[in-house]
Amino acid sequence: MAFDTLAKPAQEVSSKAKDCCQQRQCHPFAGLKFTLWVILLFVIFSPAVAYDPLDPFGNITIRWDIMSWTTDGYVAAVTLSNFQLFRHVMTPGWTVGWTWTKKEVIWSMAGAQATEQGDCSKFKLAVPHCCKKTPTVVDMLPGAPYNQQFSNCCKGGVLASWGQDPSSSVSAFQVTVGLSGTSNKTVKLPHSFTLLGPGPGYTCGPAKIVPSSFFLSADSRRKTQALMTWNVTCTYSQFLASKNPACCVSFSSFYNDTVTPCPSCACGCQNKNDSCIVSNSEMLKMPGINTPRKDNAPLLQCTHHMCPIRVHWHVKTNYKGYWRVKIAITNFNYRRNYTQWTLVVQHPNLNNVTRVFSFDYKPMDPYQSINDTGMFYGMKFYNELLMEAGPQGNVQSEVLLKKNKETFSLKQGWAFPRKVYFNGDECMLPPPDAYPILKNSAPANPIAFLTLTASVTVGLMILLIC
Repeated sequence: MAFDTLAKPAQEVSSKAKDCCQQRQCHPFAGLKFTLWVILLFVIFSPAVAYDPLDPFGNITIRWDIMSWTTDGYVAAVTLSNFQLFRHVMTPGWTVGWTWTKKEVIWSMAGAQATEQGDCSKFKLAVPHCCKKTPTVVDMLPGAPYNQQFSNCCKGGVLASWGQDPSSSVSAFQVTVGLSGTSNKTVKLPHSFTLLGPGPGYTCGPAKIVPSSFFLSADSRRKTQALMTWNVTCTYSQFLASKNPACCVSFSSFYNDTVTPCPSCACGCQNKNDSCIVSNSEMLKMPGINTPRKDNAPLLQCTHHMCPIRVHWHVKTNYKGYWRVKIAITNFNYRRNYTQWTLVVQHPNLNNVTRVFSFDYKPMDPYQSINDTGMFYGMKFYNELLMEAGPQGNVQSEVLLKKNKETFSLKQGWAFPRKVYFNGDECMLPPPDAYPILKNSAPANPIAFLTLTASVTVGLMILLIC
């Protein structure tokens, strides 16, 4: 299989290195150098590092634009742009925090609000909106009072992915800062930015001054420029978000009765008896059982994989020039609806997708060097909402693909995806040796086959002797 083809070059390189070492005297520190290289590669490709080969430039950028100076500070427009191709920020939305460098306060905000005011007792005439050294800011909900709104605000902190809907991937608010300085030389950049969206996993870099942003008027006839601009880049790491995967994948096919389930405990089985509920439990009739908790803790249906999401890939039909796949997504979390969900699949034949029947589909080839990745997502007002666990907790579609005669095969698991992501998190796939295999053309009775083979062999030997 594919693993064998990857292993052979490594063995050849190892053999060549050994021969080279025998032909000439090895450097006494060669082993140390090799160890250092291994450590360096481990650090670079460690799962804790926020790098995704299917979305290498994905991030959320927080941009601060100082628009005007005040008597003791400035007025800034803060914009959050989700540049992740297939990971969006769901309910309860983003939360942004930072630490002031001096003794800054927030006099007022529009389009967002600080979660705590802090100790503002030293202010007598006017009371600031927030006096905390480390403020935490959240987006306002839809329907906020008109005088508290700002452009691209009031979405409840929800950000669509850039690949799915760029127009809905931006959120913004206005903040009036005091006691901060009133010029580019006296203003100090905040530090220690944090982003939760809606859970952990994001790591933010330091604020960096960049060229000032430009803005066009409503009629596009006038261009204005920010007085000062700085950016903060936040990247996501699934390893930091959770030590266990958030979804798993199961396989089946028309050519084999075997169903390959999700791996056992694919998403962790710690305290399974305390953290899951059977599908026919009387507890499901209790009022409020489906109400999400503030800490976003799930209530999972008891399964052998203990995943909130399972993706099932079924190879349904093999036509002369096409083949057909059925995809089903099941939600096993009783406390969560997935709005604007995304499903990203990597498979070499996705460059020949002919039709997708009840999902929307977008190839990722503009962003990838190889056209083997595509994004599925729900149709608006139809199945963009994946309901919580229960009878309505699944969505499904079928995909018709044109055969690539050079590569198409049903052997050795070729028809199954290489990677699957749900809402930006990579799902655990079954081990390759468990995939449904294509049955060969051998007789159904192996004993009869061996007897026939032995008879033919004996007959040939008699003919040769005679």
